[in-house]
This record gives sequence, structure tokens and C-alpha cells, in this order.
Amino acid sequence: MDNIKIKLGVVSNLPELLPLIHAYHEFEGIRLSEDECVSVVETLLTDNVRGGIWLIYLNENLVGYIVLCVGFGIEFAGLDAFIDEFYISPAFRGTGIGTKVLQLIKTEAKKLNIRAIHLEVSLTNIKAQKLYTNAKFIARDQYMLMSCKI
Repeated sequence: MDNIKIKLGVVSNLPELLPLIHAYHEFEGIRLSEDECVSVVETLLTDNVRGGIWLIYLNENLVGYIVLCVGFGIEFAGLDAFIDEFYISPAFRGTGIGTKVLQLIKTEAKKLNIRAIHLEVSLTNIKAQKLYTNAKFIARDQYMLMSCKI
């Protein structure tokens, strides 16, 4: 899998990135206006303190993206991050790309002094759960992720 690379995105990647983001949002049922979507994506492409968007390439062809959003937590003694979005085009799923990308994003996170990476996965997405389990992500049974949209 040496032909899989991730590259931190920049604003000039926006035109090629947006169709992938729209495909992911359609798949997950995420509803944002075009202006909201562009605004938040541009923020992550320009303000790496908040996180970043890494583009996923297979043999120099863009096949997906992964987003880390940075936070801070006492429990993990410093910076932590959420994998906020992780999308691989359907034609490339199940080929080992996801496993390699998770290895690469952990390396990128270490460079940023991130001490832990969190994610949420749909209870019905068994394939993704298996991918994350194989990449050493552990379900924390004593915790439940809860959200309040404000």
C-alpha cells in the first residue's frame, strides 16, 4: 500500500474536495447549505490550529479525504482530535485504503502532538466498525457520546 498517500489540504484543493464532501454528506444524511459547507471547509483548510483535511490519493488520484478536528482534554493530558469525517469513494472501499489512511493519520496526529484520536461510527455501519477495531480504536463501553446542537 505504498501507493496510498495523504496530503494536508489547502484552499486551492476546495474545487476537487467539495464533490467528495457532498457525496459523504449525502451518504450520512448531513444537511448543510452550500454556503455553510464551503465556510467550514475553508476554515479547516486555512486554520490548522482547529484541525485539517487530508486528501487521500491512490497512485496520485484523489479517492477520498479524512478530517481531524482538534480539541484539548485533561484525560489524555493534552491535545486530542476527532475524526470528524472520513470518506473513501465507493469504488475504492474494501481495498485496504482505509486501514492505510488510519495508520497515516495517526502519524500526522503525532506530529501535531495529538495524544488521542476519537471517532463516532454508526451502530449500523458494521464494515466501518470492523475497520476501526482493526486499527486499534476501542469502544469505550462506560461512555456514551452525547451532543447538543446550539
